[in-house]
Amino acid sequence: MNKVVKRTITVILLLVAVLALAWPKLKDAASSSSEPSFASSASNALQVEGVVIAPVTLYDRIFTTGTIRANEEVELRSEAAGKITGLYFQEGRPVAKGDLMVKINDSELQAQIRKAEFRVMLAEDREQRQQQLLEKGGISREEYEATLNELNVLRSDIELIKAQLEKTEVRAPFDGIVGLRHVSVGSYITTTTVITTIQDVDPVKIDFSIPERYAQRIGNGDVIFFNLEGLEDTFEGTVYASETRIDANTRTLQVRALSSNESGRLVPGAFANIDLIFSEIPDALAVPSIAIIPELGGKKVYLHRNGKAMSTSVETGIRTEENVQVTEGLTPGDTVIISGVQLLRPGIDVVTHLSE
Repeated sequence: MNKVVKRTITVILLLVAVLALAWPKLKDAASSSSEPSFASSASNALQVEGVVIAPVTLYDRIFTTGTIRANEEVELRSEAAGKITGLYFQEGRPVAKGDLMVKINDSELQAQIRKAEFRVMLAEDREQRQQQLLEKGGISREEYEATLNELNVLRSDIELIKAQLEKTEVRAPFDGIVGLRHVSVGSYITTTTVITTIQDVDPVKIDFSIPERYAQRIGNGDVIFFNLEGLEDTFEGTVYASETRIDANTRTLQVRALSSNESGRLVPGAFANIDLIFSEIPDALAVPSIAIIPELGGKKVYLHRNGKAMSTSVETGIRTEENVQVTEGLTPGDTVIISGVQLLRPGIDVVTHLSE
């Protein structure tokens, strides 16, 4: 009997110990179930992001790419074939229009012109004597005119030789910077041999293309901003010309702008990222493009008002890469919902977190 009593007491003590350990948790569970939940409605609300609308300055613009080109550029070649007897330029240095750069051997032409000049002197003496005889009636006019014609032909031969001599001198066609030379003194060159290049790099041209839907909007005087790889500065240019037709293969219009290059930092051939601005719109209202919902006959956005989502119809204007201008339907200070818009319905509870 004593063993049964002891065993019973032991079981009771174990049960008391277990209840003592579990009591705090049971108490908390009971209290939480008995207390009313004030957050139940908030937990059922849709969590969304929103932005507060404020006036900003919008730019009607497009982004494209282009290439820097020299204002003037030429591969220098000779009009005559022959051996180079003199080089009068330095690579990478500026030259002025008309500067002598290359001289080709002209000894044969010099001999020809001396011979022709001597023949002209003899013909001039003969012409003068026959003119005196003509005045005295010693010869006929036909004989005199034959001598005069011979003299004029000889003079024309001299002009022809002088023109050939000019071709043995290669001169700079405009002010510019000389590139690398590809010949040396003593080289024999032909009319196809590239001697060097000359580039006029102030100003420079910027060639780029725009989609055909913008072809009617661009015009001379439009401003572009561009930057180059490796340079942090932003440069400015002005559109001054465009092609007269749209490229049928790419459906783009080729455009050309001009930019000052006094510093010489704009190198022809460089790749340019271009920002073309058509117009500036101050005090515009804009929303992220993801907030705009197309609907039958128009567009709408959802606003956060008093904890609920409310839809409103809007009229839109220009579109940028991220935002859309709203011309009607919004006022400054409105909170536009920009996430979860496909889940929204008018009057639904929402908790809106404002986006930076």
